[in-house]
Amino acid sequence: MNNINVVLAGQPNVGKSMLINAMSDSRLKVGNFSGVTVDKTEVDFKYCDEVSCVDYNIHIIDLPGAYSINEYTIEEKVTKNFLQDGDFDVIVNVIDSTNLERNLLFTMQLLELGKKVVIALNMSDEAEKEGILIDEKQLSAILGVPCIKTSAAKSTGILELKTAIISIYNKEKNSDKIVYSDTIEEEIEKIRLFLDAKKYKSELPHKELAIKLLQEDKNIYKLIHDEPIWIELLPLVRDSLKHIYLHYDSEDLEEIFEDERRSNARGAALEVQSSKAVKKENLTQKIDSILIHKFFGIPIFLFFMWVLFQLTFELGSVPMDMIDKLFSSLGEGAIEIFGDGQMGSILADGVIAGVGAVVMFLPNIMILFLGIALLETTGYMSRVAFLLDGFFHKFGLHGKSFIPLVTGFGCSVPAYMAARTLKNEKDRLLTLFIIGFMSCGARLPIYVLFAGAFFAKESAGNILFLIYISGALLGLVAAKVLNVVVFKNEDEPFVMEMPKYRLPSLKLIWHTVWNNALMYLKKAGTYILAASVLIWFASNYPKYPLISESYSAKIELASKAEKIKLENDLKLYLLENSYLGKIGKATEPIFAPLGFDWKMTVALETGLAAKEIVVSTLGVLYALGDEVDEEHSGLAEQIKKHIPFASAVSFIVFVMIYLPCLAASMVFAKEAGGWRYLGYLFIFTSVTAWVLSFIAYNIVKGLS
Repeated sequence: MNNINVVLAGQPNVGKSMLINAMSDSRLKVGNFSGVTVDKTEVDFKYCDEVSCVDYNIHIIDLPGAYSINEYTIEEKVTKNFLQDGDFDVIVNVIDSTNLERNLLFTMQLLELGKKVVIALNMSDEAEKEGILIDEKQLSAILGVPCIKTSAAKSTGILELKTAIISIYNKEKNSDKIVYSDTIEEEIEKIRLFLDAKKYKSELPHKELAIKLLQEDKNIYKLIHDEPIWIELLPLVRDSLKHIYLHYDSEDLEEIFEDERRSNARGAALEVQSSKAVKKENLTQKIDSILIHKFFGIPIFLFFMWVLFQLTFELGSVPMDMIDKLFSSLGEGAIEIFGDGQMGSILADGVIAGVGAVVMFLPNIMILFLGIALLETTGYMSRVAFLLDGFFHKFGLHGKSFIPLVTGFGCSVPAYMAARTLKNEKDRLLTLFIIGFMSCGARLPIYVLFAGAFFAKESAGNILFLIYISGALLGLVAAKVLNVVVFKNEDEPFVMEMPKYRLPSLKLIWHTVWNNALMYLKKAGTYILAASVLIWFASNYPKYPLISESYSAKIELASKAEKIKLENDLKLYLLENSYLGKIGKATEPIFAPLGFDWKMTVALETGLAAKEIVVSTLGVLYALGDEVDEEHSGLAEQIKKHIPFASAVSFIVFVMIYLPCLAASMVFAKEAGGWRYLGYLFIFTSVTAWVLSFIAYNIVKGLS
């Protein structure tokens, strides 16, 4: 006969004693816990599992009622000590169904222990009388543990509860799905990966150990402190805590994790509980009644995004023009100092033109990141994720996919990493495959360049908004196709923490925007600088001295008007026959049906390294072989002059969809689980981009 030790844990007045009586006709044994005068109720009874034909002896210990696993009261201290050090197999968490959210706060603490848990939704009959309906199957799917509706008073659900205890006892390990906010999950993952790499042996799973370290659990610190791994582990934990402190603007870990549990409890309750009458009790609920309204919520969100892109273009255009003029004057200065030779050309047309074409869009990037940071820190983004859950499910996506997708508007690298919070592999892979459709900040300079070239200043912000929304909608359609054709699986339930609205932390926002700006400038000053020089070299070599001499002779004898034409003809010939020109010419047939010339083709190909290089490549290419005068001094004017409108639309569509930058692609491969997935992504995005660009080109060409 198998022996199972079960502990009943729950908040006061949830009916644990009545539940024990309902589960067993045996006589209760009452005593005290060791060293204290707190009651300890125990009972033994036998149960025969008819499915497996195995008899079990179940020993139940009823822990004192506690609102949390802390040490504020003697009862809580006893409960905490027993749950941490006691000998038991299964925890039965008894919940008052009429106060689901409050009771789930204690549940979240139990799940953190990493033990096997069964939830008894007690007093379910009273909840129904009060008009409270709880979807226990949905709650079970959200938390990853069995949830059984019971009524100790009416002895309903008791058999199902016993069966659930036997079932989870026979499982090898717990399967709970407790998830923290992205910030904490990221730090947990860092520590877990370190422990995995070190193959550290521990009774606790590495994830639970990481959580305990971040919670500064004294017992865990004592356990690891004297081990060799502690020397390397301590700086990692210290950095993780600093990151958490910054994001929460607090160093009170107990308060931080309490807020996390409260948010998860609120989100789970909101997802599974419905009521005939919902009372608006506080400011958060009043605001939510508007911002996550069934009909008005999505239009309100779209309005906020429209305002953000209007500001991105309108406010960013002023400093952008100033930066553009600065780099233009720097290029002229380089020519004056070093002359029209190779040194002057590499500095003016390579370094300054390439890097300047990217740096001038820094204000737009900062405004975009500022807007996203504001929406996140106020707690609004979580609401939008909840709001869009039902809409997302129609496309096969999980509601929590919204967070990595929105993060993708900033940068694809953290977006791919944010997809870790999706525990279901199908949901995670599907989200990873469409993050690239959310135009990252590196694509913004391309959009701003073309929007400014082909549209009036007052409508450019609307065009930006349209581009971003179009990309997102295409991503949803792609998700639906992938869900039907490739990723066939049952949808996972959704729960999103619903934090209270709060004023944005200026320190956190500044940290986010400044760090992203520095990363952008660092790319411009290193990676993009090197790429610009390489592109300059490829566009200037090999040299053709005989051709140059022939043109020089003609230029000397020509009139002033003919001289300008001959000079530009020479530059264009040298450019088309350069290494870069040959690459572009070789691949031009692939992109010709899309309306691209070889310069646009080369720009797209260099964009595989980094999307910002698309702009710097265009800057280098269109600064050569063209007459540049006062009326056509800027890159936008050169774009408008040499690229037809239909080709420009096709180009933007291709940029919206094709493979993200090299850094993001490497992160994608790691998060997806192998390089073969990157191959699938390359084929999927390239084919999709080509087909949609072809359609867009022909539609616009037909209309114009």
